[in-house]
Amino acid sequence: MNLALPVLVPALPALGAAATLAAGKKAPGLARPLAIVPVAASAVLALVVALQLGTGQALDAATRLTPTGGPDIALALHLDGFSSLISVLVGLVATCVQVYSTAYLKEDPRYPSYAALVSLFTAAMFLVVYSGDLIVLLVGWEVMGICSYFLIGHHWESADARSASLKAFLVTKLGDVPFLFGIFLLGADAHSFRIPDVLAAATDGKLGHPTLIALLLLAGVAGKSAQFPLHTWLPDAMAGPTPVSALIHAATMVAAGIYLVARLLPVFLLSGAALVVLAVMAAVTMIGSALCALAQDDLKRVLAYSTVGQLGYMAGALASGDREASVFHLVSHGAFKALLFLAAGVVIHAAHTNSISAMSRIPGLRKRVPDAYWTMGIGLVALTGLPPFSGFFSKEAVLGAAEHAANGEAMTNGLGPASAVPQTAGWIVLVSAALTALLTAAYATRLFLLAFHSPAGAAAAAPEVVAPAVADRATVVADHEADAPYSPELDEADPATAEPHAMRWPLWVLAVPTMAFGIAGLRSDWLPALLDGGSLRPSGVTAVTGTGLAVAGALLAYGAWRSATARLGAGRPAPAAEVLATEVLVADPGRTLLGPLFGPARHGFGVDRLYAALFVRPVAAAARLVRFLDREVVEGYVQGSGIGANLLGRAVRLAQTGNAQTYLSALLAGVVLLAVLVAV
Repeated sequence: MNLALPVLVPALPALGAAATLAAGKKAPGLARPLAIVPVAASAVLALVVALQLGTGQALDAATRLTPTGGPDIALALHLDGFSSLISVLVGLVATCVQVYSTAYLKEDPRYPSYAALVSLFTAAMFLVVYSGDLIVLLVGWEVMGICSYFLIGHHWESADARSASLKAFLVTKLGDVPFLFGIFLLGADAHSFRIPDVLAAATDGKLGHPTLIALLLLAGVAGKSAQFPLHTWLPDAMAGPTPVSALIHAATMVAAGIYLVARLLPVFLLSGAALVVLAVMAAVTMIGSALCALAQDDLKRVLAYSTVGQLGYMAGALASGDREASVFHLVSHGAFKALLFLAAGVVIHAAHTNSISAMSRIPGLRKRVPDAYWTMGIGLVALTGLPPFSGFFSKEAVLGAAEHAANGEAMTNGLGPASAVPQTAGWIVLVSAALTALLTAAYATRLFLLAFHSPAGAAAAAPEVVAPAVADRATVVADHEADAPYSPELDEADPATAEPHAMRWPLWVLAVPTMAFGIAGLRSDWLPALLDGGSLRPSGVTAVTGTGLAVAGALLAYGAWRSATARLGAGRPAPAAEVLATEVLVADPGRTLLGPLFGPARHGFGVDRLYAALFVRPVAAAARLVRFLDREVVEGYVQGSGIGANLLGRAVRLAQTGNAQTYLSALLAGVVLLAVLVAV
C-alpha cells in the first residue's frame, strides 16, 4: 500500500480547515466547497485504504519524531480492521454533517469558522484512529476536546451554549489529567509509546502496574465517552448546533474513548479489578441514562441520554472481554445515531422548538416532514434493537459477549485467556444490558408517539398553536414543560420553507447502513474476518431475550400512551402527586411508567446538583477567598509599602530647603550631639 493514502486521510480535512478559515471572510462563496470536498475526499480515501488493506491484515509504519531521554515519540501509523472500519464511519458521518450544515446554518455569519472546526474535528478523529503512537494519539484526543468547546459554544450569544461548552471542556479535562499519567506510566512500563510495542509488552506480562494503568486510562475514557460519573457534560452539550451533536455523538469524540479501550484491551485483560470497575461503570451508565431519557422533554436531550446509554453497551462489551462486539455496536450506533440527530434537526426546523410536548400539540407534523418521519422511525427501530436492522445484530453481539463472560467463557478472541474476565463483570453487564434494552424500547416508542402521533384530544385541549410556518418562535418555544431541562439553539433555517435537499438526502444515505449493515456484515462473515475473527452472530437465547424485552418495552410505552391519551380525552389529570398545568395537556407515557422516579430522572437524578454541592461551590468559595486575600491583604501590603515609601520621601523632601545656613546649623547640632554622646 502507498503510505501517502493513509497519511492524506487526516491531512486533507486539516488542510481544508485551514483553507476554510483563511478564505471565509475574503471569499465566503468558497467556504462551503472547502468544507465539503476535503472531508468527502478523506472519506473516499479511507474506504480505499480499507479495501486495499483487506481482512486479517495490519500495517505498521513509523518515523521517530524526537528522542525524549526515555521512550521515543514516533509519527506512526497502525492500520488494521478496527481502524479501517471506524475511519470509514468517521468519513461518512463527517461528510453528511458538512453537507447538512450548508443548509442548516445557511445564514449564519460564522459558518466559515464553524465548518473549519468541523473539518479539524474530523482530522483529529482520523489521527486518533490511525495513530500507532500513544503521544500522537493524545494530540488528536486533545484537539477534539478544544474543537468540541468551540463548536458546542458556537451560539455564544446564548448563556446555555456558553455554560455548556465550558462544562464539556472542564469535565473532559478532569478525566484527561489521570489519562495523561496513565499513558506516561504505560510508556514507562512498556519502554515505548508505540501501540504494537505496548500490546507486545502486555501479552508478555511485562507491565508492572496493569491495574493502576487501566484505572488511570478509564478516567479519561469516562470523560471523553461520557460514562458515569463524568457523563453530565453530554446532555448539556445539546445547546450546540444539531449537526455538531450528530458528529460528536456518532463518530468522533465519544467514540474515541471506546476505541482506545478496544485498541488497548490486552492491557485491561491483565487486571480483573479494572474490568469489574468498567462493568459497574457501564451498568450504572446504561440504566441511569435510559431512565433519564424516558423523562426528558427536549428531543435532543432524549437522544443525548440515549448516546450515553449506548456507549455503556460498548463499554460493557469491553468489560466482557469482547472488543469485536463493542466496535460492531460502535459502528452500528454511529450510523443510526447520526441519522437520528440529523432527522431531529429537520423536525426542530419544522416545529421551531426542541420540546416534544410542544411538538405533540402541532397537528400534522409528520406530514410536514415526511423524510424525517420515516428516517427517524428507521433510526429508532435500530436503536430499539429490533430485527433486521443493524442495531439488533450489534446489541445481540453485546448481550452474547456478556453471556459468555458470565459463564466463564469470555470471547477474548486470542487477546488473553477467557479466565482473565471475571464472571462477576459478565453478570453485571448482562443484567444491566437486558434491563436497558427494555427501557430503550420504551423511551424510543415514547419519543416517536409524542412527536408525531399526538392524539386529537391533545390538540383540542391545548391552547391554540398556530402553524409553524407563521408562528411566533417565542410562543412555541415557551410552550415546553416548565420544569424540564431545555437547551434551545438559535434557529438558523426559515420554517416557512420546506427543508432543502441538503438536509434531506443525508438522512437516506445514513438510513442505508442503519438498515443493512448488520445483515451485510454477518451474512458472509466478512465483518468478523475484518476484526478479530470471532463470531458476531446472535445466539438463540440472547436473541429471543433481547428482542422480547425490546418488544415488551415498546408495548409498555404504547399502552401507557394510550392510557394517558384516554385520561387526557376524559379531562382527568395525569397520575402524579404534583403536575403542572402544561403537563396535563400532554399524554406522556413516561410519567406513567416512571411514577415517582419521573421528577428525579428528568433532572438526571440530581448528579449535577451533587457535583455543584461537593465541588463547584467549594471551589467557587475558595476562589472568592483567594480573591479577597489578594485584593484586601496582599494588595494592602503592596499598597502600604508604596504609601510608606511615599511618606518617607515627603519627610526627607521637607529637609531639603536649599538654605546653606540651615544645613550648617543642622551639621553643628549633629556634631554637638555626637560630642555629648561620646563624652557621656
